Amino acid sequence: MAFKASADVSNRLTSWGNGDPCSGNWTGVKCVQGRIRYLILEGLELAGSMQALTALQDLRIVSLKGNSLNGTLPDLTNWRYLWSLYLHHNNFSGELPPSLSNLVHLWRLNLSFNGFSGQIPPWINSSRRLLTLRLENNQFSGAIPDLRLVNLTEFNVANNRLSGEIPPSLRNFSGTAFLGNPFLCGGPLAACTVIPATPAPSPAVENIIPATPTSRPNEGRRTRSRLGTGAIIAIVVGDAAVLALIALVFLFFYWKRYQHMAVPSPKTIDEKTDFPASQYSAQVPEAERSKLVFVDSKAVGFDLEDLLRASAEMLGKGSFGTAYKAVLEDGTIVAVKRLKDITISGRKEFEQHMELIAKFRHPNVVKLIAYYYAKEEKLLVYDFMPNGNLYTLLHGNRGPGRKPLDWTTRVKIALGAAKGLAFIHRQPGAQKIPHGNIKSSNVLLDKDGNACIADFGLALLMNTAAASRLVGYRAPEHAESKKISFKGDVYSFGVLLLELLTGKAPAQSHTTQGENIDLPRWVQSVVREEWTAEVFDIELMKYKNIEEEMVAMLQVGMVCVSQSPDDRPKMSQVVKMIEDIRADQSPVAGDSTSQSRSGSPSDASH
Repeated sequence: MAFKASADVSNRLTSWGNGDPCSGNWTGVKCVQGRIRYLILEGLELAGSMQALTALQDLRIVSLKGNSLNGTLPDLTNWRYLWSLYLHHNNFSGELPPSLSNLVHLWRLNLSFNGFSGQIPPWINSSRRLLTLRLENNQFSGAIPDLRLVNLTEFNVANNRLSGEIPPSLRNFSGTAFLGNPFLCGGPLAACTVIPATPAPSPAVENIIPATPTSRPNEGRRTRSRLGTGAIIAIVVGDAAVLALIALVFLFFYWKRYQHMAVPSPKTIDEKTDFPASQYSAQVPEAERSKLVFVDSKAVGFDLEDLLRASAEMLGKGSFGTAYKAVLEDGTIVAVKRLKDITISGRKEFEQHMELIAKFRHPNVVKLIAYYYAKEEKLLVYDFMPNGNLYTLLHGNRGPGRKPLDWTTRVKIALGAAKGLAFIHRQPGAQKIPHGNIKSSNVLLDKDGNACIADFGLALLMNTAAASRLVGYRAPEHAESKKISFKGDVYSFGVLLLELLTGKAPAQSHTTQGENIDLPRWVQSVVREEWTAEVFDIELMKYKNIEEEMVAMLQVGMVCVSQSPDDRPKMSQVVKMIEDIRADQSPVAGDSTSQSRSGSPSDASH
C-alpha cells in the first residue's frame, strides 16, 4: 500500500486495499501459501520509486515493465529468492546496485530501455544461473566484463556507450547484441587492431580500436614466390609415392578383415542379435515351435518361425527381462520381451495371467499382441514404440549437441502416463491389479509422441530377487511389506514427476558432498530451505513463463511422494491436477510443441 501511495499516480490499482492481498482480487498480485510470490504490474502508468516493494521478502517474479518508474534501483537484498526481474521500458537511472549480486537464484534480468549508466559490473557473474541478461538501450560505458555465465542463452547490450574488445565468453552471440556501441570491437563485430598510443619508446602502451579498411597492416600488398621446375617435379613424384603406400596399407587391412568376418563365430552372432533363431530351434520341441498365442486378433499374420527369422536388435535389459526390436520379413515391427526370474511355472497359470493382461486396452498402455510359453522360454510380443522411453529422452547424451526435452513435451508425457496408470487402477472387481514397476524406462512413446505405460502385469510374475532390484521408485512402506499396491504406484509416479522436473535420475548423487540420497528426500530438503528454483532442470530454463506451471507440477509430485500412503491422492485425482495446470495457467494449452514464450510473464515482444 505504501508503493500504491507513492507510485500509482493514475489510480490504476483500485482493487488494492480491499481485503486480503492473497484473495486473488488484487491486480497483479499472486500468492502461494499465503505469501506474495508474483508481482506483475505492467503498463499501468506507475511513476516514482519502487523502494517500498523491497519489503516483500518472498517474491519469485517481479515485472514492472512499461511504466514510468524512475530513480536509482534500491537495495534488493530482500529479494534473495527472486527468479525473474523485468524492469524494461521505464526511466531508471544511475549505476546498478551491488545488492544485485545477492540474487543468486536469478534466471532472468531485463533492464533494457532505461537510463542506467556506469560500467557493467563483473559481480553479475555471481548470478551463475542467469539465462537472460538484457541491458540494451541504456548508457552503460567502459568495457564489457568477462561474463562466465555458462547457462546464458539471451544477451543484449546494444545501443550503449561500451568500448574495447568483446570478451571471448560472449562471442557466440549475434552481432545485433552489440550494435550501437561504436567503440566496441572483436567477434562478432569487426576485428580489433592494436596500435601504439603514441610514438613513445615504450611499446607497452597500446590502444585497442575497431579495425577499418585503412588500419589493417600490409593491406593491398602481395607476396609472390616462384618454384623451379625441378622442385615441382620432385613434389609431384613424392606425393604419388605416399598415396600409393597408403593405398596398399588400406588394401591389406580390409583383406585381413574380410577374411576374419567371412566365417563369424556363433558367439559373435549372438552378441549382435541376442535373439537367434537357431538357439530356440535347438531348445524347443518340434510340437511347440509354432504355438505363438495371439491375444489381439487384429495382429494375427505371423507365427513363431516368422518371429525367429526376424532381424532383431536389443533395446535394453530391464528388471523383468530383455527387450528386442524384431523386424519380420514382411516389414512388420514388434517388440519382444524375454522374461526371466518368473515365479509362475505352470502353463495354465501363465496363460490365464496373459489373458488377464490382454484385457487392459487403453491408448496410454502398451498393447500386448501375443505370448509364447515353453518350459525354458517365455516371450511376450507387444506393439513397438518407435520413439523410445522417457529415461533415455531425459538422461541420454547430456552434453553438446543434445536436444533437450522441452516443457510442453514433458507435461504431455506426464499427463499421458498418468491417464494410463489411472486406467489400470480403476478396473473393477477381481481384475484390479497394481502396476508395481512405474519408472521412466517403462514410459514409452508411440509414433505420435504419446506416453504409454509398459510392463503392466509383470510385477506379479517376478520373484523376490527380481523385486529387490527395483530401486529408486519404491514407496517407503514396500521395504517392510514387499507387496506392490496402488498407493505404491502413486508414490512411484510422484518420483517420475520429480524426475521430469529436475532432470535427475532417482537414487543418484545430488548433494555437493557427494552423498547418495533419493530424489524425493533431496527435493523436499531444497524446498524446505525455500530454494525451490534450485530443483528445476536447467534445460527448462530457456522456456519463458513456465515458472508457475513448474511449481504447480512440483506440488503434484510432492503430494504423490507423501510418506504416509493415506496422504497420497488417487491417480484419477492426479490426472485432474495435471490437466488443471495446463488449462488454468498455460497460454498455449493443447500445443504439441513447447515455445520459448515471452521475455516477461505476459509480454511477447520483449
